[in-house]
Amino acid sequence: MSEKNPIVKIRNIHKKYGALEVLKGVDFDVYNGEVVCLIGKSGSGKSTLLRCINLLETPDDGTIEVFGENIQQVKDINQYRAQVGMCFQQFNLFSNMNVLENCMVAQEKVLKRSKAEAEKIALTYLEKVGMLPFRYAASNTLSGGQKQRVAIARALCMNPKLMLFDEPTSALDPEMVQEVLQVMKQLALEGLTMVVVTHEMSFAKEVSNRVIFMDEGVIEEKGTPDEIFTQPKSDRTKAFLQKSILTL
Repeated sequence: MSEKNPIVKIRNIHKKYGALEVLKGVDFDVYNGEVVCLIGKSGSGKSTLLRCINLLETPDDGTIEVFGENIQQVKDINQYRAQVGMCFQQFNLFSNMNVLENCMVAQEKVLKRSKAEAEKIALTYLEKVGMLPFRYAASNTLSGGQKQRVAIARALCMNPKLMLFDEPTSALDPEMVQEVLQVMKQLALEGLTMVVVTHEMSFAKEVSNRVIFMDEGVIEEKGTPDEIFTQPKSDRTKAFLQKSILTL
């Protein structure tokens, strides 16, 4: 992991919605092969920050560089998002398409792959996430955990260099959470660079290289999982973790 050239370089990011300032000068880097988990209570700015990285929101001030380029100057958003995959809380599958079609459409339209190539790649990633037997199923017939695994496969079909996860398990029933987290753990083991907004403290503790605790639009504390979960310095970090029923 090169300390010289971060994949993501965020400097002094501010974002307001009317009078509400959601991000108040955020700075951090993400390096190749890292898993960085963003934790904090709802409304602390985590998801907004992720949406800024994926150009779903535009910062009011500051810069975000991804792969060495200022993303505010990106000309082809679809090509950029092909390199920066994103999985949402609500899956966002196309309900009028089956599982296989969901995983093929962006490959054909954005990457201009042939139908045969797109199908081959889609089948490979559906197998990877354990959804190959459901390839012809209508997406609206799947369980939440199955939908999220398809959403991950769909993103991976674009061969992203960076994956963003916005609370990927928050809309799932408890018994379905582990099947999605297991897929993400495997991706981490394979070296995929990931930024994950999560309320799953055990996942952050076990899988991440670094943990960033956000509170009221700022980074209150950041460090290794051991530093954050066993030796937090900030009182606000300690209070959050205690409310998260994590043993410190």
